[in-house]
Amino acid sequence: MNINKWPKASIVAIAIIMLWLKTYISYKTSFDIKIENWRQEIILFINPLSFLMLILGISLFMKEKNQKRYVMITSFIVSAILFANVVFYRFFNDFLTIPVLFQTSNMSDLGSSVTELIHLTDLLYFADLIILTLLLKFKPVFMGYRQYTKVDRRAFFLVAISIAFFNLGMAETERPQLLTRTFDREMLVKNIGTYNYHLYDAFLQSKSSAQRAMADGSELADIDNYVRANYSAPNEEMFGIAKDKNVILISMESTQSFVINETVNGQEITPFLNEFIKDSYYFDNFYHQTGQGKTSDSEFLVDNSLYPLSRGAVFFTHSGNEYTATPEILNENGYYTASLHANNKSFWNRDIMYSSLGYQRFYSLPDYDVNEENSVGWGLKDIDFLQQSIQHLKDMPKPFYSKFITLTNHFPFELSEEDSFIQPYTSNDKTVNNYFPTVRYQDEALKLFVQKLKDEGLYEDSIIILYGDHYGISENHNKAMSEYLGREVTPFESTQLQRVPLIIHIPGLEGKTMSTVSGQIDLKPTILHLLGIDTKNDIDFGSDLFSTDRLDFTVLRDGSFVTKNHVFTRETCYDKATGEPADNTRCEPYMEKAKNELEYSDKIIYGDLLRFYGQPSGSKKAFPDQ
Repeated sequence: MNINKWPKASIVAIAIIMLWLKTYISYKTSFDIKIENWRQEIILFINPLSFLMLILGISLFMKEKNQKRYVMITSFIVSAILFANVVFYRFFNDFLTIPVLFQTSNMSDLGSSVTELIHLTDLLYFADLIILTLLLKFKPVFMGYRQYTKVDRRAFFLVAISIAFFNLGMAETERPQLLTRTFDREMLVKNIGTYNYHLYDAFLQSKSSAQRAMADGSELADIDNYVRANYSAPNEEMFGIAKDKNVILISMESTQSFVINETVNGQEITPFLNEFIKDSYYFDNFYHQTGQGKTSDSEFLVDNSLYPLSRGAVFFTHSGNEYTATPEILNENGYYTASLHANNKSFWNRDIMYSSLGYQRFYSLPDYDVNEENSVGWGLKDIDFLQQSIQHLKDMPKPFYSKFITLTNHFPFELSEEDSFIQPYTSNDKTVNNYFPTVRYQDEALKLFVQKLKDEGLYEDSIIILYGDHYGISENHNKAMSEYLGREVTPFESTQLQRVPLIIHIPGLEGKTMSTVSGQIDLKPTILHLLGIDTKNDIDFGSDLFSTDRLDFTVLRDGSFVTKNHVFTRETCYDKATGEPADNTRCEPYMEKAKNELEYSDKIIYGDLLRFYGQPSGSKKAFPDQ
């Protein structure tokens, strides 16, 4: 048999097949995509194919030389997109969005965080390009160029489109209203594929850009009615109890609640916080609600009582919006407002966003003595940062509202031996191992800071609020976390791990542990009520943590929510007492509320609706003539 008479394999077909298989293998090895049945496995397997056929099929119209060039360039771009998602997923357990790509100004500051996420074996993600190059160079007998007719091309694209509709049809059957759940990116990628997801993301980006231009004040009416109907009146005993006190608000980087009152290698992880809690209000059912903006999202939540966006970071995408933020409200009530963070002022676009939020002063990198000896990881060590900040507090007009953002307990959790107060955990996971010493270091920094406040006479005149900004250990480290916790990290446990500490210390008041289900969105009305400022006319989705009629309920940015007795995540309702799945009807009464709050908040941000609102202090009603 003469092999030269066999049909020749085209470079287009080979490129499609290799990219298809590479994408599917990446799904199975690099992403934690949950597959529940054989239909979902089929969807996952076929979902890259239609896109690859359509994008590489364009080369069927080209001559041989241009076709080869197009196939190589396109294969490289597609591979780069896949690899970028893999690296991003390794830490954030999430997929890239277009707004995240706009945050490239952050890249120069990421340093060791990025290098820690890239491995030598990652060259395998580009192995198909090497194979294609070798095939084009040596031209084996089974390969050849073919001039495609109109009929060939029509048949090819008809097959590609048929696969796309078959994929979408199966996906809609498996998950109805798939494209309306844009906050669940894993669901989208699982059903329509990484590449189609990015096309859909581009559509969402263009849609959101048009929303502000099309928005008008009438859209606020329904939102305003919803907020008023869900308003929780302040606790009479707590309202104004800290009137005219300074506010010291500290964001504890990557600090999760599982470290509180716990040990590693027989040593306390947070000895200072464990003691500080005894003289403070400690909220042990407090959740972070951040999205892709991480620390900046937590800042946004705390200052605005609005949810962050499901895509990108509000600090970047909507820094020019009008907000009714805590600093702006406090400015009108005689407070001096400042944020302190020993990093570049442009990182996370803070210099622009802080102006929109109403901060009067941003103490950034030039306001601190930063050198090689007092820096580690992302910058100035927490002990030096907090100690140097004392003088800034002393110089501020009183009363002040000051927000601190710590850094040392940041991935990849680097720490010198001289700063280690406890030994790392011992597992096969370097990230989890190193997390405990950096949390312990942060704890020591807070201890020294509070002592310095006492020494300088600031302690008794200030309320001190400490909160975790977001998770430090992602789901990619579930194996080591299961080992430390002594139990499997199920979706229920994973949601419970999103709890972060919230400690509110008010001079003269006794400590108390409060188990109300709550989130970062509740801090704005809580702080303002403690200072004697009512929020009943503000558009806030949070409620006062001390209110006697507040609902035990909080929504996470991925659409999960938590109630007093249940956790709803990944389309499953769990019983909090047992951690086992419960009948979904137990969670149904809260599903609409969770959906409405996320959608209403998104409408406010995308449409910049608060520009129609009225006075930021709440001294006027949003709609005075109603």
